[in-house]
Amino acid sequence: MNKRVLKYTGRFLIVFIALLGIYFLAAFCCSRITINANPINPKEVTIYIMTNGVHTDIVVPAVNAEINWTKEISYQNTLEADSTYQYLAMGWGDKKFYLETPEFSDLKLSNGLRAISGLSTSAMHTTYYKNILEDANCKKIIISKAQYLQLIDYILNSFKKDKAGHLINVKSNIHYDIGDAFYEAKGSYSIFKTCNTWANAALKACGQRSCLWTIFDTGIFLKYE
Repeated sequence: MNKRVLKYTGRFLIVFIALLGIYFLAAFCCSRITINANPINPKEVTIYIMTNGVHTDIVVPAVNAEINWTKEISYQNTLEADSTYQYLAMGWGDKKFYLETPEFSDLKLSNGLRAISGLSTSAMHTTYYKNILEDANCKKIIISKAQYLQLIDYILNSFKKDKAGHLINVKSNIHYDIGDAFYEAKGSYSIFKTCNTWANAALKACGQRSCLWTIFDTGIFLKYE
């Protein structure tokens, strides 16, 4: 009996490791394939992509002719942001992971497993900034007004809305920054759809350089070196 258990356990581990290897190999290969490699468009609206080393945000003007984000993503839901904060960063992710893991030191195995299961709810993390500085972790992209409208549609469609069509603020005392707040979002985080998959799809939606598919931020930022 013990030999049979060991035999099947060994087979399971071999299959699991093989599938894991295929998953990461596919993620690596797909992240190196470029979509919209040479976008040609009027240079009208400046946006940014920003990473903390793991998670990618899309950064847009807080207010411009195309949309005033502050009407739905209120400064009042943050600790201190006000009209002097000119930029808004947005990222999608697992709601429980966001709220229970503000620092990686807070990471629990249960939260990590729940996040990749595809069974939990999601949230949009929004952060206002006064200024944006370009560096290795923050890249400027200038798109057309028409492309920005496509990006707006993609982002707004990621939020859940109430019956009146308004974004739903997550009532929580958790803040990562003095200018941030959380909102209810559509979809579920999984091993196939991560925060970086969402950001990469945002770039695809507005016709900018992006990966065929990626789960990590690295593939995205390689396109903008």
